Amino acid sequence: MSSPAKLPVVVIACQVLQSMLEQMLPDDLAAQVTFMDYGLHRVPSKMTWNLQDAIDSVEEPSLVVLGYGLCGNGLNGIKAGNHTLLVPRTDDCIAILLGSRQAYLREFEAVPGTYYLSKGWLESGSHPLKEYEEYVEKYGPAEAEWIMDQQYQHYERLVLVTHNDTDTEKYRSQAQKVARYCERWGMRYQEILGSDDYVRRLVEVASALDRADGDFLVIPPGGEISQNQFIR
Repeated sequence: MSSPAKLPVVVIACQVLQSMLEQMLPDDLAAQVTFMDYGLHRVPSKMTWNLQDAIDSVEEPSLVVLGYGLCGNGLNGIKAGNHTLLVPRTDDCIAILLGSRQAYLREFEAVPGTYYLSKGWLESGSHPLKEYEEYVEKYGPAEAEWIMDQQYQHYERLVLVTHNDTDTEKYRSQAQKVARYCERWGMRYQEILGSDDYVRRLVEVASALDRADGDFLVIPPGGEISQNQFIR
């Protein structure tokens, strides 16, 4: 695969990855960088058309780097249009935060029922405790508890994923507050140091597309992202 060296690079990514991407993106690599609201994950169909609008709004044919996994099929059906799309080949951003698909599979095999927290999720207020508080406002305590039980009763573990000790210390109290709420389902709390390897490789491939391997999807102009492309 030859690299479209003259294509401008445009990054459209979830705000969960914002801090890592901001640290790693060379100043001269991306002509445009947009971070999308994490709340889009809650309604994958909404995520689909918001991302499609963001891609379609890029006027010049570009290499559009999507900082997302498949994310509940939120990327399914996304059309490249005039652009080339570069996408991490992961089910969601957990593998990206942990550093590799292999790291994710190790954790999944150890404890399949794991809910992950990160700096980005805590900052954007997306976690079980926040959801419960929102449901109480909408439906009242009894209905809120029923909804939450349906969503989380099968989880066994709550994991805070950070990328350095400073962030672990900074976000631990928030994570532990969520963990105390999640004890109602018997979830135990754990902290894991993730890795920026996947994001680093994403930036490297964006700089030289011929470096793309099986951990990335490259969708040519006129192509479309499909769920089947993520199956290994």
